[in-house]
Amino acid sequence: MKFHAACIGILLVFLMVAAASAGSTSSTTSTGSTTSSTSSVSASTTVSAEQALSQVYVSSVTVDPQVFYPGDQGTITVQLTNSGTQEVAFEHADILNSQNIYIPDELHNPYQVMTYLGPGNTMTYTFNVVAKGAEGIYYPDFSVASRDSDSIIYPIKVQVDSTPVQEAISLRPDNFALDNTDTVNLTITNPRNGPISNVEITPSGTGFGISPLQSFIVSIPGDSSVDVPFAITPYQAGSNVTFTIQYSNGQTIQNPHTDIVVLPLNIGPSKTAAATVINDLALTVSNGAYQLTGDVTNTGITDANGVVVTAGAPAQPVEPYSSYAVGSLTSNDFSSFTLTFTASDLSAIPITTQWKDANGNTLSSTQTFDLRSLASAAESGTRSGSYSGGSSTGVSSSASGYGGAARGGGLFGIGGGRGGGLSSFYPVIIGAIVVIAAIALYVKRKWILGKFRKQ
Repeated sequence: MKFHAACIGILLVFLMVAAASAGSTSSTTSTGSTTSSTSSVSASTTVSAEQALSQVYVSSVTVDPQVFYPGDQGTITVQLTNSGTQEVAFEHADILNSQNIYIPDELHNPYQVMTYLGPGNTMTYTFNVVAKGAEGIYYPDFSVASRDSDSIIYPIKVQVDSTPVQEAISLRPDNFALDNTDTVNLTITNPRNGPISNVEITPSGTGFGISPLQSFIVSIPGDSSVDVPFAITPYQAGSNVTFTIQYSNGQTIQNPHTDIVVLPLNIGPSKTAAATVINDLALTVSNGAYQLTGDVTNTGITDANGVVVTAGAPAQPVEPYSSYAVGSLTSNDFSSFTLTFTASDLSAIPITTQWKDANGNTLSSTQTFDLRSLASAAESGTRSGSYSGGSSTGVSSSASGYGGAARGGGLFGIGGGRGGGLSSFYPVIIGAIVVIAAIALYVKRKWILGKFRKQ
């Protein structure tokens, strides 16, 4: 009996375990079937064509050139971006509703065919357009139709302006000098709202040298200007420099424009150049040669650099001062100089002053003096600062000479000359001593007379 009871118990346990295992398998299979069904429903979810189109937008617009001249060609570039999860089909993209900004050849519009814009993607449309002659601000429409819904219409601002670029010579000398180099500035001003690019300036003409032969500027922004310097050296009178300015309005389509500026090279004396004057001359004789001293003054407006003073024929320069380097003289500045020379005729001795201007041009001025009266005074052992018959000549298109007043004589016709040393003042010194002694004797006359009476 006990054995049979034990077998029956084991059989019951086995049946309970088998039933529990079968229930678990059935539950798992049922759950997997439900998940599969839910996934299938999610994959088949879609949005309407109107909803898909609403998730497409114009993300960028570029107009080139930024500002059209009347008649210019250019481009309008539009980008569409699909921010949705479903592709959208488009066709018949165009620029509409403007008689002043238009596509010149609709037959060659490449955007009439069907295109598909996928989710997260961007599509670019570029249209070649022409601006008609009237100035103003226009709003042509970008239009593109969707296959399954409405169209996208987006207005685009386009400006047409005929305001010209301005060119002028902003820096130039009042007059040019033959064979001398001067700097001129050509100023290009862009008063427009948009930039101009690829600016080339080319000078042309005859009878002069110029540097550089051409100048190039990549771009000039709107409401700005650029100075372009040129160094010009005239070789003949009556020449003109013609500056041809070429530039583009636009990058994709470079609409060319051309302007011209003419610069006459007027030859004449400069109103601002340095000018030298020699005066206050004094002459001495030493070791068979004449020594001439004086002052040179810059009476011009600009500086004279590297000033050198020399005496010309019939004078024969000798050392130690065959020429005298003064250095630089600013406006209204002066410096002393000394020249040594021999000459058989002092009636017309030319004194030349030579210097350089700020551009490195060599200029000169010559004054001619009659030194006979100075020589007579020097050879007789006295000093005189006077001379007669002085004349002046200028040797430069921008510098001219002036007659100088020599130093006058001293008190009672003695002394007063420059460069004579202390000996030239001996007569004055002796006279002063005599006067002082006479005054002292007069003041002490009673005391002196008393001394004599006692004796």
